[in-house]
Amino acid sequence: MHKRDVLVAWAFVVGLWFAVIFVAIATWDLAPSSGARTLLLIGGAVVLIFNTAAILAMLRHYREDRDFMYGIDIKFLDEARGRRS
Repeated sequence: MHKRDVLVAWAFVVGLWFAVIFVAIATWDLAPSSGARTLLLIGGAVVLIFNTAAILAMLRHYREDRDFMYGIDIKFLDEARGRRS
């Protein structure tokens, strides 16, 4: 479960980077001036940096509390499986 969650988090980060870069390229000619382009690039970079840092912090926290968080999930899954039988 932990490996899948980490993989999904990294997929989100990669997808976010691709999306922001695609939008920047696709809308480059729509910006009215070079100052506006610079401002939009800075804004996009800030979004990418902060979101990437947040995901990295989340993954670090997951690693620290993995046994606690996933232990509870496994316990409830086992109980649910036991009720079905």
